[in-house]
Amino acid sequence: MNRWSLPDLGIGVGLRTVHFGHILSRRPAVDWFEVLSENFMDTGGRPLWVLDQVAERYPVALHGVSMSIGGTDPLDREYLRKLKALAARTRAHWVSDHLCWTGVAGRNVHDLLPMPYTEEALRHTAARVRQVSEILERPLVLENPSSYVEFAASTMSEWEFLSRLAEEADCGLLLDVNNVYVSSFNHAFDPNVYVDNVPADRVVQYHVAGHTHKGSHILDSHSDHAVAEVWELFRRSCRRTGNVATLYEWDEDIPDFEVLHAEALKARAYRDEQPAPERMARGA
Repeated sequence: MNRWSLPDLGIGVGLRTVHFGHILSRRPAVDWFEVLSENFMDTGGRPLWVLDQVAERYPVALHGVSMSIGGTDPLDREYLRKLKALAARTRAHWVSDHLCWTGVAGRNVHDLLPMPYTEEALRHTAARVRQVSEILERPLVLENPSSYVEFAASTMSEWEFLSRLAEEADCGLLLDVNNVYVSSFNHAFDPNVYVDNVPADRVVQYHVAGHTHKGSHILDSHSDHAVAEVWELFRRSCRRTGNVATLYEWDEDIPDFEVLHAEALKARAYRDEQPAPERMARGA
């Protein structure tokens, strides 16, 4: 169980506009929906009406891409005000974003840029996480990003940085096992070491997704079925954390809802392989 006793919502999918009609007319048997925060913070009309209908019928969690928690610009308090209001409107179980920065000098590049993993960056980011959690009046949940380059100045691994940040800033973790796999190939590290060394009691959500293998590198495209290696990494991590809310991401070349949901439901077999009690111990 995570340290905040946040619930296992089951197996969910992302709320995407191409599926609005299907969701409203069929009311599919989905456990929960993940909502991209920025898609609804500054909009009204039908999208917001659809979101209200979904939030009335299903559990919801918010997931953002523009907080820039690792950036050097001052925190955008107007953005955070809107995010807090959206969380209240949807009765979101938690609010997440990425361990990254997304721009500088007020310009958003609309990408999840990698962090330098240094002591200075750790202190800076931890202070910002604590501020955001105070403003939102809930613990912030952070996702490990996929990456394609690294900083030569880094003095620790990504999983060490993420683990220390979670402890020092008292935040939750959204562990994306596809991102772990993508980055492990791109940077030549062992993905098993990564998932074995994040604090299990901080993990409140998983992401599973497909990617695009380019031979020399992997792109985190969210455009296909997950490969067996990603599912096995998910299985391995679940043995440490127990069942945790799981979300299947499919953001490009999005298929019919039934195809997406069927892929998400593959997680059930991996989640339900319960660990022995002694393996639930932190760090086991």
